Amino acid sequence: MTSEDLINSWLRLWNGDYALADEIVADGFRLHAAMVDGGDGSAIDSPKALVGWIAQTRAAMPDLRFTIEVGPLTDGDHVVVRWRAAGTYAGGMPGATAPAGTGIDFTGTDILRIADSRFVEYWINSDTLLLMTQLQVVAA
Repeated sequence: MTSEDLINSWLRLWNGDYALADEIVADGFRLHAAMVDGGDGSAIDSPKALVGWIAQTRAAMPDLRFTIEVGPLTDGDHVVVRWRAAGTYAGGMPGATAPAGTGIDFTGTDILRIADSRFVEYWINSDTLLLMTQLQVVAA
């Protein structure tokens, strides 16, 4: 599978095709991220854990649709994409005061490392401030 095929599958995974996770994500996968709960992403260490995290994100915005704006850019075993996510808030996110039906639109950048035709490491940088502003999140 080429890096472009992997990225297309990655996009489909984030758009809800969870069955792809076992094909494209390695066991021992490592997420590097500043998590909303204060964690560093190290708990996301398998295809199953990644699907759980994606599903949690999508639960509050079930129609969330990811598209690639830039890339994929490839450098050795790394692939980078700039993405946009848009959808509708369905409610239920702790701290969010936006009404259900609020439109959501935010961007981010994924850096992924590939080994043996699977993603083994993932760095994410998303515009969480913009997302939290759109969701009208208030600090507890």
